[in-house]
Amino acid sequence: MSRELQLEYALRFEGNAPYRTAVWKILTGRFFSRWISQSSTILDLGCGWGEFVNQISAARKYAMDLNPDSPGKLEAGVTFLAQDCSDPWALPAECLDVVFTSNFFEHLPSKESLRRTLDQAFRCLKPGGRIICMGPNIKFLPGRYWDFWDPHLALTEASLGEGLRLAGFAVDLAIDRFLPYSMSQGFAPPLVLLRTYLRCPFLWRFFGRQFLLVARKPEGV
Repeated sequence: MSRELQLEYALRFEGNAPYRTAVWKILTGRFFSRWISQSSTILDLGCGWGEFVNQISAARKYAMDLNPDSPGKLEAGVTFLAQDCSDPWALPAECLDVVFTSNFFEHLPSKESLRRTLDQAFRCLKPGGRIICMGPNIKFLPGRYWDFWDPHLALTEASLGEGLRLAGFAVDLAIDRFLPYSMSQGFAPPLVLLRTYLRCPFLWRFFGRQFLLVARKPEGV
């Protein structure tokens, strides 16, 4: 499995790694930072090559993945957790302010695996802590979703939102159309267009193929 992850990432992302890093610098600085204070403790779940966790400002950073290449891609100060996300996390309860995950849940082998992962996120988040989830929305990707080797779960903002609620979260934001689908097949628009796109949510209705959910662990649980 680890060797396969290495090969998949190399085949899919090696050619445009600098562009992806530049994209995530914009996404973290101009969009996702609104939910993440610089004093936060965060976990990048399914961190891959660390495009998100390397760019975001936070006091303490964790990153979790099974890809053996991941640790070498992470900046100094990021603590790497090499484990199956559906197993108990090697973190104490209520230690995280934010769990972030992008284009990861669809690769889990089953809904049961996803539910166990959400349970771990709930356990490790502080009351009032947030989980931020982005991923391909199957409603807007008939056929194309299966062009990659490794997806297992077909999710929408509604189905994942229901799963989050079943795990105890309160869903504060559910956007069915957010970013375009994929940068791994040559889709690399000028970065100035991404900045414009983020400022113009009406464009999301035309080009968005990924959902975005922000959910919160309620106080007093």
